[in-house]
Amino acid sequence: MEIKDNTFARQFETLVDGKLVSVEYSFQEKKIFLTRINVPEGFTDENFITDLLKNIMEIAYERKLKVVPILPKIALFFRKNVTYRDLLPPGIKI
Repeated sequence: MEIKDNTFARQFETLVDGKLVSVEYSFQEKKIFLTRINVPEGFTDENFITDLLKNIMEIAYERKLKVVPILPKIALFFRKNVTYRDLLPPGIKI
């Protein structure tokens, strides 16, 4: 999966079937706040979203960032994928 970090739009982007799927973010200190997932109308592939989030977590590891899941769907991702919990800042309980 090829992910583009569009810093101008503050979102990670990828294409699926020629349509844009993105995860919006904001930065504060050494934390990245994942705030929104944008998908094309009628898009229902939850496995694709999970794979996209896993790739974003790898980017967070590379950049030595902590991840703050603002969106409930992303918090659920952390509940289901406990291997990424070390990316959560101290004090964040999922």
